[in-house]
Amino acid sequence: MTLSATIPAPGHLPSGLRVYAIGDIHGCSDQLAALHRAVLADLAARPVARAELVHLGDLLDRGPDSAGVIRALLALRDTASPALMAITLRGNHEQMALDALAGDEVGLWLDNGGAATLSSWGVVPRLRPAAWAGLIPPSHLDFLRALPLRHRAGDYLFVHAGVRPGVPLAAQTADDLLWIREPFLSATEAFGAVVVHGHTPAHAPVVRANRVGLDTGAVMGGALTCGVFEADRLGFLTA
Repeated sequence: MTLSATIPAPGHLPSGLRVYAIGDIHGCSDQLAALHRAVLADLAARPVARAELVHLGDLLDRGPDSAGVIRALLALRDTASPALMAITLRGNHEQMALDALAGDEVGLWLDNGGAATLSSWGVVPRLRPAAWAGLIPPSHLDFLRALPLRHRAGDYLFVHAGVRPGVPLAAQTADDLLWIREPFLSATEAFGAVVVHGHTPAHAPVVRANRVGLDTGAVMGGALTCGVFEADRLGFLTA
């Protein structure tokens, strides 16, 4: 698994910085492991002064091993070197899980893949929702609760879903950062940064002047995609 031919990027990163950004994982732990190996192999083949590995949220639900995804991200966080910073953002599925575990909108989460996530933790969904959190590893809950909504690097803003056009980046709501599709997807104006996002699946990465979409439907039989941003170029790794 090697880096694709690079293309002109819609934004620019400072010299010496490379950013790897991975789209929606949705419990596909085997693909995530393969993509992490590809990132490390690319770094070994093409060393850089500083690298960031950003996961764009929707770690959980629908796929077979959400718990394994969290374990892998915890291991990556705990073993990361100064040359590779691991950053994981919150997606709407993490928000649904946290809300349900707090007793809110339980049915919404279960209807959107939450039962598979509970099963991956060994939790029987038919148990009372009030009992679920006590059966989940505390380190997993702490990790999910601490996930940020955004990350900025150079000309890029990394978020899960997108931003609301016409609203300053500093004033974007959590609801939009986690859930928005339209009018974000069809907007042609500049947002104040090139937005790198997941949330809306496509057959291939979507590259526009104002945004880059990296959800390529891993849980639906597609690839798990990593955008590789460096200087004014963009390439892709897939698993």
